[in-house]
Amino acid sequence: MSTEKRPVRVRIAPSPTGPFHVGGARTALYNWLFARHHHGAFIVRIEDTDRRRYRPEAEADILEGLRWLGLDWDEGPEVGGPHAPYVQSQRVEIHRHYAYALLESGQAYKCFCSPERLAQLRRQRGLGYDRHCRNLTPEEVAAQEKAGRPYVIRLKMPLEGVTLVSDLIRGDIVFENALLEDAILLKSDGYPTYHLANVVDDHLMGITHVMRGDEWVPSTPMHVVIYRAFGWELPAFAHLPIILSPTGRGKMSKRKIVSADGREYPVMVREFREAGYLPEALLNLLARTGWAYDDHTELFSREELIEKFSLEGVNKAPAAFSYDKLLWMNGVYIRRLETDELARRCRPFLQQAGLLPAEVPPELEERLHRVIPLFRERMHTLRDIVELSAYFFTREVDYPDPAALLGKGLDAASTRAGLEEARRRLAGLPEFTEAAIEPVLRSLAEERGWKAGQLFMPLRVAVTGRTVSPGLFETLAALGREVVLERLDRAIALLTDMERWASASDGSA
Repeated sequence: MSTEKRPVRVRIAPSPTGPFHVGGARTALYNWLFARHHHGAFIVRIEDTDRRRYRPEAEADILEGLRWLGLDWDEGPEVGGPHAPYVQSQRVEIHRHYAYALLESGQAYKCFCSPERLAQLRRQRGLGYDRHCRNLTPEEVAAQEKAGRPYVIRLKMPLEGVTLVSDLIRGDIVFENALLEDAILLKSDGYPTYHLANVVDDHLMGITHVMRGDEWVPSTPMHVVIYRAFGWELPAFAHLPIILSPTGRGKMSKRKIVSADGREYPVMVREFREAGYLPEALLNLLARTGWAYDDHTELFSREELIEKFSLEGVNKAPAAFSYDKLLWMNGVYIRRLETDELARRCRPFLQQAGLLPAEVPPELEERLHRVIPLFRERMHTLRDIVELSAYFFTREVDYPDPAALLGKGLDAASTRAGLEEARRRLAGLPEFTEAAIEPVLRSLAEERGWKAGQLFMPLRVAVTGRTVSPGLFETLAALGREVVLERLDRAIALLTDMERWASASDGSA
């Protein structure tokens, strides 16, 4: 086959009938990596000729997903410029021309069978089309046309012998022609089917390698027959294995996956983005779901994937999608990001949660940059920043359990006195920095004969509303003096109330 001598040109041809699924994203990734590895061209072609199922929002979702993943394409039609994809419905006249060319050469025929007859065939015989119209005489065809009967154009498949499909992943696949149906090329509404349009467009666009999901294997012999009918050179075919669900039992769902404990997991690219996964992590996981470079390397940069990717490394067998591995990878990539970049990626999640305004003022932007290093090691997804850091972006905090304010082994009065003294000393610091805060608080605990935790835990709860936070001194410095003093005042007032309640209870007793 001479395709190796031509510059590599590959494409993805998604049908915009629903959101962009991770299975489609992996197909796009493998095509993109193959093109970049061979310094070839990667093309996006929206196959929207099924007008009944077409959804414009699905088309937008596919393109947005590709852009978010960084899978840039190399060309497009003149209308819309290079950053617009090819759209198959804009090429319908081209497809019709080739359908009628096959009709005129005797390699296709008009079929007038009604949908009702075809449905009856399936019910009665459990078979596809029975080639009823394949041998109509010219007179019979003319009579049907004169009666105004709608028709489709069908491909004349060979009735005997075999069609061989050479696949770069699966090897040679042999199909018995007698078992293959005469596929529809042009529908009665004048739109081409996938079988015709994808072959015509692949040829005219110079596609050298057709890499797609293995659900298209049964259709490939029809495509081979179309290529040969026109006398066109065949591309190399590579049918990719399916992605299995995390359990390894069955194909990856087209809907959200719900675990036994009720947790929902995303399956659409947009859902992964909304859940706080990084495109770098999702690409890495998708690359490794069906392809391996060696038996131990898991993490690859985009550049390393381009350098090392080959079809020889693609497995024939399906591979299971691992959410656990993706979560681990996502944490690794989060920790690799510089503070400024991680802050930029976290910002939309904080804005969506109402913790940051749409236009972030400089003082809040500065706080965000101080907060990010505190939580980088604890984040698995970008969305984690909302729960972890919420108290940094609100004026007040809640105390779900006021008793958590009490120092271990201390009553309300003793704890209050400790917090009041801590407040006084913190208010008087010349600089409100981590280095200045730590010695002041440690010496206070020593003076009172307390263990450090007896003072530090009430302080932590007072300023965060939580018993777990980053380092106390880092947290106080990041919150800033004004916020810390305000929250200490509130905690002290609450402890004062607790004293009164305790006294009232003692008196009543």
